[in-house]
Amino acid sequence: MIRADRESKMLRDATGQSSRARDACNKIWVAISLAAISACLLTGCGAAPRSKYYQLSVPSGVPTVQASDTQIRLLVGNLSASNLYREDGIVYSRGTEEMGTYQTHRWAEPPPNMIEEVLLRELRSSGRYLAVQQQRSNTSGEFLIRGHVYDFKEVDGSLIVAKVTFDLEMRDLKTGATVWTHHYTHDEPVNGKNVPAVVAALDKNVQQGVKEAAASLDQYFAAHPVK
Repeated sequence: MIRADRESKMLRDATGQSSRARDACNKIWVAISLAAISACLLTGCGAAPRSKYYQLSVPSGVPTVQASDTQIRLLVGNLSASNLYREDGIVYSRGTEEMGTYQTHRWAEPPPNMIEEVLLRELRSSGRYLAVQQQRSNTSGEFLIRGHVYDFKEVDGSLIVAKVTFDLEMRDLKTGATVWTHHYTHDEPVNGKNVPAVVAALDKNVQQGVKEAAASLDQYFAAHPVK
C-alpha cells in the first residue's frame, strides 16, 4: 500500500513537471511570436512595395516670336499606340520578342499622352503659330497633327539603350489632304543600370525627337507659306 502511494505520488510529480515544462515552452513561443510581429510592424515586413512614378519634362520657354506674325492655328490630336503603351508601366525588352514592364516603376500618364503634351508645349512655346491647341470638339484650326508611337522602351543588349520611335503627320483641314509627315527613331544610350537612368534617357530622346519634328514643320511652312 505504501509502495502504491509512493508510485502514485511520483506519477503526479512527473505529470506536474511535464505540464510546467509545456507551459514554459508555450510562454517562450508566445514571446518569440510577439517579438517577430513587433519587428515586422517596425520594419514594414510583408508590406507591398510602393510604386515610383515618373514623367517627361515639358518645354516651358517663353515664345521668341510674336504670335501675330503668323495666322496658322495648329491642332494636336491624340497619338495612337499599341495596348502595351496605353498603360502606365515602364516597358523593357530583351532580344527581339520578349517584353515586360516594371512592377513598381510607372509613368504618371501613358507615354503617348506625355509625348503629345511635350509636342504641344514645344510648338506653342516656339511662338511661330497663332495658336496651338489640343484637338477638342470646340476648337478650330487650319491644320491637324496626329501620329503613332511605335517604341518607347528600354532595350537590353550589349548596351542598354532607350528606344523611341514615332510617326507624325499633318492634315490640311480645308482640303483633307495629308501635307506633311515626319518619322523619328533613335536609340539613346542609358548612363546607368537603374530605372531612373532609363527614364532620363527616354526623356532626352523624346525632347530630341520633338525638336526635330518642330524644325521639320518650320521647313514645311517656310516652303508652303499660308496666305
